[in-house]
Amino acid sequence: MDRTRMTRLADRASTDVDALNALLDAVPIAHVGLVADGGPVVIPTALARDGDRLLVHGSTGSGWMRRLAEGAEACVTVTALDAVVVARSAFESSYRYRSAVLFGRFVPVEGAAKEAALDVLVDHLLPGRRPEVRPSNRRELSATLVLAMPIGEWSLKVAGGWPEDPDDDVAGPAWAGIVPVGTAYGTPEPAPDLRPGIPVPASVRALASTPGPVTDPASPTP
Repeated sequence: MDRTRMTRLADRASTDVDALNALLDAVPIAHVGLVADGGPVVIPTALARDGDRLLVHGSTGSGWMRRLAEGAEACVTVTALDAVVVARSAFESSYRYRSAVLFGRFVPVEGAAKEAALDVLVDHLLPGRRPEVRPSNRRELSATLVLAMPIGEWSLKVAGGWPEDPDDDVAGPAWAGIVPVGTAYGTPEPAPDLRPGIPVPASVRALASTPGPVTDPASPTP
């Protein structure tokens, strides 16, 4: 069976590559599943999309990272929660969400390409930060494993509807609608050992001014 073919709620399946890329760009954390030491393991990790591939990084001492670098098959999942769907019954209540499952194998990124990939990861974490800090030194680079997986085999599910209550419930007294969910960044807090006189950099100011909640791209027009 095609493991990217949805058998439940197939009407929510999407083959829109732009929608997939938008989700990958919006979500900073992915869960990577693999089989290691004879059993399944799922690890949350920072993720960034670099064109038509996914990037992850970690310590060269990480067992699951080394297993991926050796060619273990991986399953990567990302999810964005966009809203709570408040129905007139518990049975019909749900979420608006976007989720993707990607399959493939990671390969190590080396040399100058490794440094470029780390720049992509840093910019995904905090856009504009890379020029504000020093480059990674040789020791740091040697202690870091960077892996890339082509975006080839994937499925995308988008749930963006309204409550689907039966007529008897619609005629009743209960409220129904949605509650949007979003991410907002708070006021930057300086490190306890920050030297006096160092201002908040532009990248952090820009992140802190990001409005919330985030607009739900899966929302249909009422």
